[in-house]
Amino acid sequence: MSESKNKKKSVTQSTNSAASPTDAPTAEEIRAEVRRAKKKKGIVIVNTGDGKGKTTAAIGLMTRAWGRNMRIGVLQFIKNENARYGEIKASERMGGIDWISTGDGFTWTSKDMDETEARAHCGWELAKERIASGKYDLLIMDEFTYALHYGWLDTAEVIAWLKANKPEMLHLVITGRNAPEALIEYADLVTEMRLIKHPFREQGIRAQAGVEY
Repeated sequence: MSESKNKKKSVTQSTNSAASPTDAPTAEEIRAEVRRAKKKKGIVIVNTGDGKGKTTAAIGLMTRAWGRNMRIGVLQFIKNENARYGEIKASERMGGIDWISTGDGFTWTSKDMDETEARAHCGWELAKERIASGKYDLLIMDEFTYALHYGWLDTAEVIAWLKANKPEMLHLVITGRNAPEALIEYADLVTEMRLIKHPFREQGIRAQAGVEY
């Protein structure tokens, strides 16, 4: 009788032990551990999706970095090299920002796709020079995803080059629709802008200075 009771007691203790999982760390404990580790790295940021705001978010980050006296470079891969968008005028007033536009306009209005592709290759060579130079804290590659999406540049080769040559503390921002899955996998931070409403689509309101350009 005593032996039977002992067996039951043992089974009960075993069951209770299995039902008591190890307590997971709290959010505050996780934050405290991150603060203690003091881990930093130059992160790769991708802003993609069919909604507006990809370049806008990158320019906002540029402004924040400029306020911290960081060394900044911007390469625009699609927008026309002669364009005078508001962000370009702002960067000139701010000063100290290396800004280059290498495109010939948006891809769906390009009259010569060979020229557009050639400009993308040229832009990538310029980007590689700036990335490898170690002279920047933040580099923005605006609308670079199109060069990958349309196959003008090989995504695997681009990522392999970045892994081998990007300085450890360089923050790299890549914007544009249709970011390849491989790029998303490589990046540290990915945000997808999703279109819900658009003033042109719903109301026929065209792009306005200071808002869209």
